[in-house]
Amino acid sequence: MTCAHCLSSLPVIRRGDTRYCSSRCRVAAHRALPAEQLRLIDRWVRYSPTKVPLTINGDNASSTNPSTWCDFHTATSSTVGAGVGFVLTNADRIACVDIDHCLDGRGRLLPWAQDIIAGMPDTYMEVSPSGDGLHVWGLADIDKGRKAGGVEVYGSGRYITVTSQRWRKCATAFADLNEWIASLPI
Repeated sequence: MTCAHCLSSLPVIRRGDTRYCSSRCRVAAHRALPAEQLRLIDRWVRYSPTKVPLTINGDNASSTNPSTWCDFHTATSSTVGAGVGFVLTNADRIACVDIDHCLDGRGRLLPWAQDIIAGMPDTYMEVSPSGDGLHVWGLADIDKGRKAGGVEVYGSGRYITVTSQRWRKCATAFADLNEWIASLPI
């Protein structure tokens, strides 16, 4: 059996319900994105402080060239750049709504963003690297990205920065976002 977080082998002597190789992995797994949706998909990149996608070696990565992507463990083990990102391809319907500058200094939604979030299905959301935006993750059929004002919707040909900083007590699984995205004013 392997650790549910880092995929290394579990200790030979362990309790029957052990899922993690160490306390560190157990804690990290609870702070991380849902493993079943993202961590097991080999579409990870690093990104620069200016959000340019990078390979683990520091070369430019591409959101359309799989040879520049890697697995989650390799991406998170690298120290290149400022963090990790996940590439959206539309192959598995994983989509992300990027809502810029929607949180105040205390992490509360600004009034204009409350209307956007209202009626949204219970899905995984995380705070963006800036600390004042949200990435809303889910499943959707998006052929082409859309953007208006501070809201961007992507399902393919883009990468999204990943912080694993879950916003409030949102869900840990991805909901279907098709209806909600259709209702957005963009």
